[in-house]
Amino acid sequence: MSDWVILKLGGSILTDKSADCAINRESLDTIAAAVAGAGTDGIIIVHGAGSCGHPEAKRYHLDVGAESGKTDGIYVTHRAVSGLNDAVVTALREKGVAAIGVHPLHVGVADNGRLVAFESRHLEQMLRLGMVPVIHGDVVMDLSRGACIVSGDQLVRYVAAALKIRRVGLATDVPGVLDEGRVVPVITRRMLESLHIGDSKHTDVTGGMRGKIDELLGLADAGIGSDIFHVSRVADFLAGAAHGGTRVRGEEE
Repeated sequence: MSDWVILKLGGSILTDKSADCAINRESLDTIAAAVAGAGTDGIIIVHGAGSCGHPEAKRYHLDVGAESGKTDGIYVTHRAVSGLNDAVVTALREKGVAAIGVHPLHVGVADNGRLVAFESRHLEQMLRLGMVPVIHGDVVMDLSRGACIVSGDQLVRYVAAALKIRRVGLATDVPGVLDEGRVVPVITRRMLESLHIGDSKHTDVTGGMRGKIDELLGLADAGIGSDIFHVSRVADFLAGAAHGGTRVRGEEE
């Protein structure tokens, strides 16, 4: 395993999901300060789309796919998520972080909604140069559907496995995975059926909290644990300190 870290920022902490592409500048500034303060050697940031992309994807039915001659949704959705990515990169750079945006549309391929290829060699080179790649949920070409949405959570799983990342953390607007209002400290695949986990109440074409857990359990099966915590604990996670959230682990750990 490498000593590199993936920090995933949920779309709900970067945007107001009740409005179209309303970026939460205050939250973004706080996150950028926490990342800068932690030191940025070996960090990859992945972020969700929030209200910058989900409404467009839903409006153009990109969860189903795309047809020849009906590709406006690809452009409109990619433009929305790229705009949010630009805002995240700008906020980080203003705090002294050598951030640079990476767009999955340019380097990813899916089949039936699942990533089957995502170039990662350039990410390794960026990290070696002291840069912080900032990847986002996006539209990608799909071999079966024409196009599809690839969530930030799916990207986390793919990139973490490809680069053998040691630590993966998801910052959210809740203190961890909640079961009837209480944080579940550890989740394994065997435990999942006994939990009562709600989905997001906002427009989300990528699966909500249950979708996140499914992706992270796939990582756990590959021997890569992960953590889900409140956004206010980003600095704690990056420092390797306790964050009061949920750990997703394999059965043998």
